[in-house]
Amino acid sequence: MADTNRKAGRPSEKIDAREKLIEQARELFTVMAYDKVSTRLIANRAGVNVAMIRYYFGNKEGLFETMLRETMAPMQIQMQQLLSDSSQRNFLEIMRTYYREMIKVPQFPRLIMQVMTMSPSETQRKLLEKVFLDVTQPMQSVMFKRMTDSGILKPGVDPLLCKVSYISLMVFPFIVPSAMLGLHGIELSEEFLDRLIEHNIDLMKHGFLNTQGEQHES
Repeated sequence: MADTNRKAGRPSEKIDAREKLIEQARELFTVMAYDKVSTRLIANRAGVNVAMIRYYFGNKEGLFETMLRETMAPMQIQMQQLLSDSSQRNFLEIMRTYYREMIKVPQFPRLIMQVMTMSPSETQRKLLEKVFLDVTQPMQSVMFKRMTDSGILKPGVDPLLCKVSYISLMVFPFIVPSAMLGLHGIELSEEFLDRLIEHNIDLMKHGFLNTQGEQHES
């Protein structure tokens, strides 16, 4: 009977170890240089054997890539939803999802910015570009065109410029230095981001979104 209980518990224990490794990798990679983060350090912080990194991810590169993919997964799901149902609601939900997920890991957008300033030959840069090409590029290439065709964007607006404005509104709060936010009396919190998303939605509806026939999103 005891043996049966141990076997029943093993899958959840393994899944828990995998999630702990991803969580600790995310925390370490966002505050330390990639080459300073060893697999042993990640495993020690996660409280698991370093062999579990090889088991789940192959090596440090595999863990870094998986961490990127899983952090971005909620946004990817929402982008896919927009492509299958091109509505203003689904478009705005991408920003809501981004805010909801990034408040959990506010250093992650800064990590992305730091990596993209590295040389294209750097391992981090290569892995990040690979993930972005796989996860977002196929959808980005058609997302704003689909929105134009579906009447989500106002007639005559430039989809590319709308895309830049949208990304700016979404990403800026997380990449501006915290000290600069402090100078303006701003502290990132769930309450602040809830207010900001509604403010951004109003801005977009008075700017490039076509509000005719659309109900106000609360």
